[in-house]
Amino acid sequence: QLQASGGGLVQAGGSLRLSCAASGRTFETYHMGWFRQAPGKEREFVAAINWSGVIPYYADSMKGRFTISRDAAKKMVYLEMNSLKPEDSAVYYCAAVLPRVGVKWIPKIQSEYDHWDQGTLVTVSS
Repeated sequence: QLQASGGGLVQAGGSLRLSCAASGRTFETYHMGWFRQAPGKEREFVAAINWSGVIPYYADSMKGRFTISRDAAKKMVYLEMNSLKPEDSAVYYCAAVLPRVGVKWIPKIQSEYDHWDQGTLVTVSS
C-alpha cells in the first residue's frame, strides 16, 4: 500500500515536499513514480526513481525545480517541489512497480505501475 501526504496550499514561488509512505517488506525492490492530474486534464508523469535510488527521471517541465528521492530504511519516497507555479496545482499521485525480469521499465508510462495511492492535493496560488 502507498500513502501520499504533504500536499496543501502554497503561494507561487514557494516549496512543498510530498511524501509517499509504502508498506510491505519489499519496498526497496520497487521502482517509484510521481504523477499528477490537474482539473480537466489527463494525468501526467512528474518524476520517478529506480529501485536503488540511483537513477531519477523527470518530466521536462519539472527539471531543475523538482527533486525525487527515496529512503529505503523508512520506506519513503519524497518529491521536493520548489519554485512552484499555479500550473503545478494538481492532485499528486505516488505509484510503484516491481521490476520485471527482462522487461525494460519506462518510467513515464502510467500503465507500467501496479500500485497507486489516493493522491494528495497541491494548490499553488498566484
